[in-house]
Amino acid sequence: MTLGILAVLAMAFVMFAGFWTDWLWYRSVHYSSVFTTQLWTKIGLFLVFGLLMAFAVGLNIWLAHRLRPPLSAMSLEQQSLDRYRMGIAPYKKWMLLGITALIGLIAGASASGQWRTWLMWVNGVPFGQKDPQFKLDVSFYAFDLPWYRFMLGFGFAAAVLSLIAAALTHYLYGGLRITSPGARATGAATGHLSVLLGVFVILKAVAYWLDRYGLAVKSSDFKATNKWTGLRYVDANAYLPAKTILFCIAVICAVLFFATLWRRTWQLPVIGFGLMVLSAILIGGLYPAIVQKFQVQPNEQAKEAPYIQKNIDATRKAYGIDNADVENYKGTTDAKDNPKLRSDADAAASYRLIDPNVVSPAFQQLQQERKYYQFPSTLDVDRYKDKDGKEQDTVIGLRELNLKGIDKRNWINDHFTYTHGFGAIAAKGTSVDVNGAPDFTESGLPTSGQLASDYQQRIYYGEKTDQYSIVGGPQKELDYESEGKGQVTTSFEGKGGVSLSNPFNRAAYAVTFNEPQILYSGAIGKGSKILYNRTPKERVEAVAPWLTIDGDAYPAVVGKHIQWVVDAYTTTNGYPYASRTTLGETTTDSLTDNQRAVVAQQNQVNYIRNSVKATVDAYDGTVTLYQWDDKDPVLKTWMKAFPGTVKAKSAIPAELLSHLRYPQDMFKVQRELLTRYHVTDPAQFYSGSDAWQVPDDPTNKDNNAVPPYYLSMKMPGAESQGKMFSLTTTFTPNGRPNLGGFMAVDADAASKDYGKIRLLRVTDNVQGPQQVQSKLNGLPEVAEFVRNLRGTDSEIDYGNLLTVPLGGGFLYIEPVYARGGSANYPLLKKVGVSYGDKTAFKDNLADALSAVFGADGATPPTTTPPTTTPPTTPPATGDATVDQAIKDAQKAYDDGQKALAKGDWKAYGDAQKALQDALQQAADSEAKANKPKS
Repeated sequence: MTLGILAVLAMAFVMFAGFWTDWLWYRSVHYSSVFTTQLWTKIGLFLVFGLLMAFAVGLNIWLAHRLRPPLSAMSLEQQSLDRYRMGIAPYKKWMLLGITALIGLIAGASASGQWRTWLMWVNGVPFGQKDPQFKLDVSFYAFDLPWYRFMLGFGFAAAVLSLIAAALTHYLYGGLRITSPGARATGAATGHLSVLLGVFVILKAVAYWLDRYGLAVKSSDFKATNKWTGLRYVDANAYLPAKTILFCIAVICAVLFFATLWRRTWQLPVIGFGLMVLSAILIGGLYPAIVQKFQVQPNEQAKEAPYIQKNIDATRKAYGIDNADVENYKGTTDAKDNPKLRSDADAAASYRLIDPNVVSPAFQQLQQERKYYQFPSTLDVDRYKDKDGKEQDTVIGLRELNLKGIDKRNWINDHFTYTHGFGAIAAKGTSVDVNGAPDFTESGLPTSGQLASDYQQRIYYGEKTDQYSIVGGPQKELDYESEGKGQVTTSFEGKGGVSLSNPFNRAAYAVTFNEPQILYSGAIGKGSKILYNRTPKERVEAVAPWLTIDGDAYPAVVGKHIQWVVDAYTTTNGYPYASRTTLGETTTDSLTDNQRAVVAQQNQVNYIRNSVKATVDAYDGTVTLYQWDDKDPVLKTWMKAFPGTVKAKSAIPAELLSHLRYPQDMFKVQRELLTRYHVTDPAQFYSGSDAWQVPDDPTNKDNNAVPPYYLSMKMPGAESQGKMFSLTTTFTPNGRPNLGGFMAVDADAASKDYGKIRLLRVTDNVQGPQQVQSKLNGLPEVAEFVRNLRGTDSEIDYGNLLTVPLGGGFLYIEPVYARGGSANYPLLKKVGVSYGDKTAFKDNLADALSAVFGADGATPPTTTPPTTTPPTTPPATGDATVDQAIKDAQKAYDDGQKALAKGDWKAYGDAQKALQDALQQAADSEAKANKPKS
């Protein structure tokens, strides 16, 4: 008996441990209200719908038993069931309770999973927008209709289970007969079962009525788009009236079933039910098919035009692309016609030569410092001020912990000694050092440089940190190792983590993590805390389970801390007429991996807003949610459901605001929609003549979509403004390699035009990314470069192919890296530039631009211009003008070399222009002095 009791208690504790540790974790991050709101909502739904289902089924079983006929009236068929009736007679009450309890548990568990649907229904906020068909607020489809459908499904389940249970009980006690002659059912059984069938049919009538509204959010195949949502001509003119007629027929049929309480005959209900089934086939199936075949197909474009227009308007509104500026852009120009192109090219953009998708191995080799550190395979792009106070594009990555690099793996080392990474490493995005390696602005261990001084460099929470650590107790942690100080130890002092000082907590975590040593280890004592759920996306998803998380969390040094910035979205798939998209497919490109995949609360959506900017402190794990879109009704609904969890937009610190940016996954969803929905004319949309596609990444062999690129640049017509931090992408026409469009969005959260989408529709035949890459690969200089690399056992890596509108055309710039040889990491060795029909492949960007445009806008030379070689200082000529011109030339050359070393392309271009002018002045003066006098 004692062992049995202990076993039961142990099983109960195991079941309780998971619940208790979850509660402790939510309390440690100060989001306990999220845990309790979910918990009580689930419990409430479980109890209410479990009891309703149990009551419905139990009541009908009891009623069927009460309406049983007397035993003397039973047939021979029923007498054969005596042994079953006698067998269950002593246990009738217990069997009734057991059956109803089991059904209630199943129904309650299913209902508890609908906690999101319930909270959205009860807290729903109006959109202030009406659908074009029924003139209902969009909130009805987004918040109300899903709950009504759940209720209807529950009603159907209750009716069917009650009908089955009642029929079995009637059969067991003689109310129904199958093989015996005479009446098949007693009057009581007939009335009881007819009422249940009537309830089922009346629910079917409700379903027909709701189906009318469901047409506005119904997905279907359509020539104009394979992901069509909303009513089409056949829906509005055939299915909609058909559903109304079927609703009326179902109500009449239900009344006939209820009438059997008085008539005690199945004749009229059966006729009515047969009529309803026949009507469903003819009116609900055949009639719409006839309308589609003979009215729509002969002139489909004209018939569908009004509904296509509704779909276009709703889709553009739902995805936030309705205010995109679309303008025609020629896309071709001749450098000869514009002598300013060379200088304009310098001012058009800060060309990011450091590709964050390529240079991670260089960070790893040059800044890893110890084997137990690592950088992500794809680094991030942000903006930081240089030593002159000017903002520059910066590539940044955190030096996170890598347990696989520990020499001796054991439980103490894995979870107590090696607990955190150390430092943020940053490099200029627009320049490299003399060897082609990243030009680091923050480096070392501990780090130092141009980032915030004396910031907290320890990284306990990161994208690569997926194991638990126990910190803050008697066991010291390895902080970092340096040649001057040796091993430096530390002890976690942050406010995050769950205390293990309590033996009960230790026992709970020992069970949860299946690690008995947590319970009795001497390394755990007073002040010990356990850290887990340590990736930024994991933490934000846990405290806000109603959000969809962007695939790319990025670090930012804000004040004295490193903050992970996580973009989060509110979504729904209930926006009427807006076409749906699959987040998992739409947000996949050539860089997507498990770490950078979108965390989707629901995969199919037709409405999305970047409503929340979240931060996770890399040291103590503090999660903060900020309201970003204060007009989004979905976010307002969730803020009502979880009050106090999201801070106002005005609470965002100014220093954090300077690092916020337009999210990539949102941009990828919008660009996918704009491949078709840049067209607003229904006829053109239907024909698909101007449909685009996102091109494959020309630098990647996997045939995945080209990723969008962050870049500080100017858009055409914005010459009066400075370079804006933008997120850009290109489009090609469907099935064609040439350029079809260019899209850029203002990605700087501090800008008044943040989120403004500009779309250039290319009108001329312009080479697309694949064609430019092929043209670059075909250059003799590239072939020679590749041959030379083979001799050194090196490989070529192509960086991001940047596209920038310039002077009526498009400028393509691609950094080219060499990997291998003496340095087994990518080094920038060449830069490819293409503009119009001119392509260059040079040692640096300045030379490549000059080779394409000419140093002063003249016809580009076929070889390197003589001005790029250092002029020797000749002896004095005796002519003061010539001597001064030569001095000016030398100074201009020296200024150009200094600018080149700094990566200041504008200053370099100005110096080249001054050098040309000085040499020309010297030549003119000398020619004038040597000219014979008349």
